[in-house]
Amino acid sequence: MLDITAYLWTGAALAGLAISFWLVSLVKNDVSIVDSVWSLMFLFVAGVYTMATASTGPRVSLILVLVTVWALRLSVYISWRNHGKPEDHRYQQIRRNNEPGFRFKSLYIVFGLQGLLAWIIAVPLAVSIGSEAPLGALDYLGVALWLIGLFFEGVGDWQLARFKRDATNRGKVLDSGLWAYTRHPNYFGDFTVWWGFYLIALSAGGWWSLFAPLLMTTLLLKVSGVALLEQDIAERRPAYAEYIHRTNSFLPGPRRAQQTGDQA
Repeated sequence: MLDITAYLWTGAALAGLAISFWLVSLVKNDVSIVDSVWSLMFLFVAGVYTMATASTGPRVSLILVLVTVWALRLSVYISWRNHGKPEDHRYQQIRRNNEPGFRFKSLYIVFGLQGLLAWIIAVPLAVSIGSEAPLGALDYLGVALWLIGLFFEGVGDWQLARFKRDATNRGKVLDSGLWAYTRHPNYFGDFTVWWGFYLIALSAGGWWSLFAPLLMTTLLLKVSGVALLEQDIAERRPAYAEYIHRTNSFLPGPRRAQQTGDQA
């Protein structure tokens, strides 16, 4: 069950958080910090909603632990990855497309939009927190999916970071480890994590919150994830074209044969 009043107050608090980090971005003249904040928005929603409803159901601790581990890992990794680097090229393009006045526009184009999306997608977390139903098979299946997702996210990010640290790999494409089975193990992991959260909400009676994982899936596949990243990557990195030919885009699967007929 979702406490609408508490969730509206949670949205107001999240808006305040988004504004705070927007102000930080003005000082830094870099909106890339929103990537580090994105996962923390979900943790913020879960924490504020728990306090607002004084929930003590069986899923409260479960959800808070899962979302904390996921959110902190992702935020710390992205912060470490972006430290000392200029604004991400994606945001530089958004900045160019929205001048003049991007500094103000970024409040709603970047921070406000991501805050709104996080608030909507976090509905299954709130539904689970507010439920007093006992844990069941769907909860455990949801945790299993969450673990698989965290594995793909964490290991995929670690493999990519290790690959980039080696100067001899400059200009090359990572096609080993998890990256041999999907071109985006981190996005697939995120997808799996959120369907895991939905199964927990489903066990709590929140079947109607299906829109949340569907929205996250759409973002990962069609908006800010795979589609945006691969928009021009083959032009910037010619080796990526062959990688596309032999490796699944999203769902993990066996490598396909190279154009020469050899196995990749």
